[in-house]
Amino acid sequence: MFDAPCPTPDALWQDPAFVAALRLCGQKPIVLPSGLMLLRRRIMGVTWLMLPRAPPPPDLHRQLSQGGIQRLPLILSPDAPCTMPRALRLQRGRQVARLNLDADAQTRRAALHPKWRNQLRYAEKTPLQVQRRPLPPDPDHPVLRAEAQQSKQRGYANWPIPLTAAFAKAAPDQTHLFSAVLRGQAVAHMLFLTHASRASYHIGHITTAGRAHCAHNLLLWQAGEYLAAQGIIDMDLGVLHPRTAGLNRFKLRSGARACITGGTWLRYWPFS
Repeated sequence: MFDAPCPTPDALWQDPAFVAALRLCGQKPIVLPSGLMLLRRRIMGVTWLMLPRAPPPPDLHRQLSQGGIQRLPLILSPDAPCTMPRALRLQRGRQVARLNLDADAQTRRAALHPKWRNQLRYAEKTPLQVQRRPLPPDPDHPVLRAEAQQSKQRGYANWPIPLTAAFAKAAPDQTHLFSAVLRGQAVAHMLFLTHASRASYHIGHITTAGRAHCAHNLLLWQAGEYLAAQGIIDMDLGVLHPRTAGLNRFKLRSGARACITGGTWLRYWPFS
């Protein structure tokens, strides 16, 4: 079902399941001989290539030449800072929150901010129950419908709903939907997508009752416990945006660290 294993399997956008999801949505990603995935986009009449979340390999030009696409403009956005020969920086790297799960539960609990830990203790004493299941591959699933409504209201961009549903269809075992249930009613959700030894937070919702019971603290903690037991060593909690100070605080107080991505670059080719 998938192409050759990707040389950077830790990146969600380079995971074979993401490639399969794109194809289920009718897109045609380009998979290089090394396994790296490229996107092709048409912008203002010009065809662009995009290499998301991966450093360029030393023989990138040769690999592109094999597909006859070596002269197309190429946008790179590596997951972490790396050497970028013959490239023009278009945007600086962004800060993201990454939570280390490669430690025992006692060590990770000690790394929690005192206020975050107190909220977790409170949630653990409430009647909240946490359930985990794969995300059903249905674009009309209540969690995906809630995400569409929430993103529209708050003005942020996430994956298109059909793409998330396609990912669930292509790789159900890589989707982990954690729900907090209070007296039979779901009051909070968190969806994580796993890729190799990493996980990425993808979607989250919470009700007024969920906030009152600190449901997201409980969900994030129990998700970390479960995923760590499955061999996941790192969790990407997403971008630390200047406009979301409260959310940033929640992420960093969970023990996550602020890391910088590799920025966005335009690769140019020498004339020959």
